[in-house]
Amino acid sequence: MAARAYWKGQIRLALVSIPVEIYSATKSGATIAFNQIHEPTGKRIKYEKVVPGIGPVDAEDIVKGYQYSKGHYVTFDEEELEAVKLESKKTLELTQFVDSGEIDPLYYERPYYVVPADDLAEEAFIVLREALKSSGKVALGQLAMRGREYMVSLKPCGRGILLETMRYADEVTKAQGYFRDIGDAKPDAELLEMAGALIDRKTAKFDPNKFHDRYVDALKELIAKKRKTGKRIEAEEEEPEPRGSNVIDLMAALKRSIEKPGARKAPAKKVAAKKTAPARKRAASR
Repeated sequence: MAARAYWKGQIRLALVSIPVEIYSATKSGATIAFNQIHEPTGKRIKYEKVVPGIGPVDAEDIVKGYQYSKGHYVTFDEEELEAVKLESKKTLELTQFVDSGEIDPLYYERPYYVVPADDLAEEAFIVLREALKSSGKVALGQLAMRGREYMVSLKPCGRGILLETMRYADEVTKAQGYFRDIGDAKPDAELLEMAGALIDRKTAKFDPNKFHDRYVDALKELIAKKRKTGKRIEAEEEEPEPRGSNVIDLMAALKRSIEKPGARKAPAKKVAAKKTAPARKRAASR
C-alpha cells in the first residue's frame, strides 16, 4: 500500500512556487498496548460519552466547544472550523533563512519528507535543495496541518528535502530554572583527560540499528511468562548501587572504566569497599 501524503500544497519562495507532497518520516515503534480490564470478570472496560443528567449521546450530536467562562461555551461544527482562512493550509511561504547551528535542538519536533508533486515541479525542487545545500542555510516558514499552524524548517536530505515541525518560543521551557544551582567550578584536568579518553574509546559511527526498545522485550517476556504460569509476577528487589562521593572515587572509577570498559558495576563496589574499610577497623579497635 502506497504511503499517503500528510500534506499537499506548494512551497513558495518569492515568486517561485513548487508543488510538493509531505510524508511522515517516522512511524510508531513496536509498543505493547494494554487495555483496562475489570479484574473480577476479565472483561474489557469500555467508555461511553455521556451528558450529566441525560446519559449516553450519539457521536453525531457532539460538536466542539470553547469555554469562555465557567459552564459557558461557544460551539463549532467541523465545517465551521475548516472555513478558517489561513494561507498556510496550502502554501508554505519561506520567509527566512538561518545558519543551522543557530537553532537550538529543543525547538525541533517531528520530521517529514518533502518530495516534488510531479515531474514539472522537479526542476525547481532540485534548485531549492541544492541552494540550501551550498549555502548551509535552513529555510523557515509556517505551515497549517491537522488543526494547527506550525513553524517549520527545511533542509536538504539526500535527493529530497527534510521538513521538521518546530516548537514556538512559548512552548519551550527555559533551562536556567533547572541549571541555576549547578556550580561553575572547572573540573580537575586529569579527570577531564580520562573522561575524554573514555569518550574516544567508545566513539563509533552512528548506527540506529544497534539500539532497540529493551522495555518492549522485557514486557514480551513478562507476558509470555504469565500466560504460561497464570501466576502473579512478583517484582525482584534491586540493590541500590554504591555511589562515590569524592574525587578519589571518581578518579578510580574512570581509571577502571578505561582499563575495562565493559565492567561498570564491579568498580563501584570496590570503590565503596575502600570507603567503608576504615569504619570497620575503628569498630574493631573499640
